Amino acid sequence: MVELFNYLDKLAIVAAVALPLFNLPLIMRIVKRKSSADISLLWAVGVWVCLLIMFHSALHSKDVIWKTFTIVNLILFSAVVVFIIVYRKKE
Repeated sequence: MVELFNYLDKLAIVAAVALPLFNLPLIMRIVKRKSSADISLLWAVGVWVCLLIMFHSALHSKDVIWKTFTIVNLILFSAVVVFIIVYRKKE
């Protein structure tokens, strides 16, 4: 049973890194179209602020999976927000 938990922990670390990587296709789509008009700026900034608030919890957590996920997700979603702002067309 202990081996199963070790395996699941390793799998969870992989998932903690892999899940935020799904932000990359969004960034590539924004760059390809040269527009982020179809993405809500309020949504993006709202998600980013929530991630920033949770960051403190992750830094102080002993849970390596939570810490890894939060750090990687904050970095990659910060890139999403930057690209949304940069490619926002002024109307």
